[in-house]
Amino acid sequence: MGHDLYMKSRISVKLLSCVYIGLSVFAVVVESHAQEQATVTDINGHTVYVDTAIFTRSVKELEEIIVTPKKRKYSKKNNPAVELMQRIRKGSSGNNPEKEPFFSYDQYDKIILALNDFETVFKPDSKKSFMEAYVDTAPTTSKRLLDISIKEKASTLISRRDPRCRKSIVTGIRNAGIDDAFNQENIRKMLEDVLREIDVYSNAIPLAQNRFVSPLSDIASDFYRYFITDTIVIDSHPYVELNFSPSSPETPSFYGKMYVDPADSLGFVRRIEMRVPRYTNLNFIDQVHITQEFIRDTLGNRHKVLDDMSLELQLVSGTPSFYGRRITARDNFSYEERDDMIEYYEVMSHNPVSPEAEMQDISFWNKNRFVAMKPQELALDGIHQEMKKLPLFYYGEKALKILSVGYVGTSRHDLPSKFDIGPVNTFVSFNTVEGLRLRFGGLTKASLNPHWFARGYLAYGIKDRKFKYGGELEYSFIEKKEHSREFPVNSFRLSYTYDLDRIGQRYFHTNPDNFFLSLKRKDSNLTTYRHLAEFSYQLEMENNFSLKGTLSHQIHEATDWVEFRFPSGKRLAKYSQSGASIMLRYAPGEVFSQSFSNRLPVNMDAPIFILTQEYSPKGVFGNRWNIITTEFSVSKRFWFSAFGYLDTMLKGGMIWSAVPFPALLWPNSNLSYTIQPESFSLLNPMEFANDKYFALDMTYWANGVLLNRIPLIKRLKLREIVSFKLLMGGLSDRNDPSCNKDLLIYPPDGLCQRMSPTPYMEIGAGLGNILKVLRIDYVWRLTYRNTPGAPNSGLRVAVHLSF
Repeated sequence: MGHDLYMKSRISVKLLSCVYIGLSVFAVVVESHAQEQATVTDINGHTVYVDTAIFTRSVKELEEIIVTPKKRKYSKKNNPAVELMQRIRKGSSGNNPEKEPFFSYDQYDKIILALNDFETVFKPDSKKSFMEAYVDTAPTTSKRLLDISIKEKASTLISRRDPRCRKSIVTGIRNAGIDDAFNQENIRKMLEDVLREIDVYSNAIPLAQNRFVSPLSDIASDFYRYFITDTIVIDSHPYVELNFSPSSPETPSFYGKMYVDPADSLGFVRRIEMRVPRYTNLNFIDQVHITQEFIRDTLGNRHKVLDDMSLELQLVSGTPSFYGRRITARDNFSYEERDDMIEYYEVMSHNPVSPEAEMQDISFWNKNRFVAMKPQELALDGIHQEMKKLPLFYYGEKALKILSVGYVGTSRHDLPSKFDIGPVNTFVSFNTVEGLRLRFGGLTKASLNPHWFARGYLAYGIKDRKFKYGGELEYSFIEKKEHSREFPVNSFRLSYTYDLDRIGQRYFHTNPDNFFLSLKRKDSNLTTYRHLAEFSYQLEMENNFSLKGTLSHQIHEATDWVEFRFPSGKRLAKYSQSGASIMLRYAPGEVFSQSFSNRLPVNMDAPIFILTQEYSPKGVFGNRWNIITTEFSVSKRFWFSAFGYLDTMLKGGMIWSAVPFPALLWPNSNLSYTIQPESFSLLNPMEFANDKYFALDMTYWANGVLLNRIPLIKRLKLREIVSFKLLMGGLSDRNDPSCNKDLLIYPPDGLCQRMSPTPYMEIGAGLGNILKVLRIDYVWRLTYRNTPGAPNSGLRVAVHLSF
């Protein structure tokens, strides 16, 4: 029934995200224990020693405890625990070391993924005896674990106040485990986003691509209850134990405790421990434990030295679960400019990677590991080859790789593939014009040549009996590791295609002949054939600014359904149009997963700005018309803490000249029963003829803000979804065939009309997280109802996986 038909970017990033998580990804926190002392140099050049000893508990044995539950009234008013929390909140910015002129530290991250409860999954036998070398024990659950993947990263953070600069330079990267066959960069990006480092002083805490209310947020007193429960002595200094728990366990929040210095005016927190309530509307994840350690220097500034997180993950009930642990440890704090990083202060990227990062030797890691490695972790370099001796793992890995990348490799004996076949979801599809469509394609890989790349396809329609084809040749100035689309791109590309041109139907985030889009609510033959030749140059920068310049030549061929006819009755069998275009794109802080053909957003938090300008001058290379078009779009996700988030996209465009109808700004119609971004579910192709438009697309994901509070219903963990789409547009007389006799008239089947001042609007209401995988919306037309051939409402569906 469908893909997340939020393209390959909701089914791919979420479904394949979970595939990655299942087989090699989803990790979390490791061992702990920073060094006993770290040196901090203050702004006057003096060396200060700060104590980083890890907190240890004193244990007392009690003979017997009898607890009698008694309900007691809770009040925020005159509550010393609430007052202490508010003091901590107010002092959060006062002891931030990044307020100094210069600040830096070294950081070490380690992520371990393990198979949980090892003995219940693999029964010991001679064939699996090698696994004992990788067996560990979970410190929080005491379950036996089989370590299967490790990811290490060493980095240095540098901060400068004036001019403002904050960058994290990656100096070392190391991966080992059973996921070696997958794209390690994509896996790491996904893990680092799903398990972002937590800032307890922020209002909202990102965890598993959701937002949790922080116990130290501005609104925390409305979501938490606070109690002072004890006084603990740590390193001969008393600390108040401040407990907190959510007022409603269904709210995305935490319960736990923090140890606060009562004598500190800024409310210094030495340690904080948190867990996620078991009734939280969170998929696949259970038993989340978070621990953080802080220290102070002689300037009074706060430094986090340990961030430890662990969890259990189960994709499907009844299947093996996974255990993950991630740890972030910091050391070598300094208030001086880092001479060894001087060249990075001015680079554009916020997260530059050192050229030597993936080639560091054992001496580098011995120096930069602030957390000790266990023997099981060190041995993981050999587990991949050992596991491949098991037939189930060997063939399962190949199947998962095809699902994740969409292509089938052609190499043998595990050698790097030089040519891959795909995408597999386009081999067979259906549409009105072609009937059954068969397609075969593929692409070359960097193992054949790291600078020259080629890709192409051949398709055949059973109904129209025509071959379609496409080919592409690309030269990359940057040596690639695997394929041509890897970030960053700096290349020339030459392509030529002959295929269908579906007017008013554009799929921006997936292939138009994707098998899952074949089931449609109505037939549409508003299609021409098009020859398209393009020569382009694309440049991407480390700061996520990119530009693409293209020279193109198109030949449009008329069909029996879409004729090229003038008001005088004169017909054209075809016409050509040549031109140039430039696209500017800026997405500061964007994180994406790179596939062979598409980029799938890991999250949509970063704003994305796109400006496109097209110019096709009349009389050049036989052009009949002068085409000048400008389009602009901006998209952004807005988080509302415990109340979900809103995905928003604004688009607008203008044609400044008289153009043939195929070049008009037709609204994007989605005829499938699936939910597609940047399209209208109830609009017919070519329903509105526009040469200027403004579009708004909003989807509010409430994440169960209401349903989580309804008894029994809340056990289903359903999530509310509300969507709204708006289109405003118009057609000037110069682009109306009834007013301009030099233009082609609209095809009769298009039922084209001008928009009135009333905007076209759709609204949808639905439920997500049905069986953890489905989203179902019911969509209504609010305006232009009862249009011939167009539905007033309808049910739409998508596969949507999220945490």
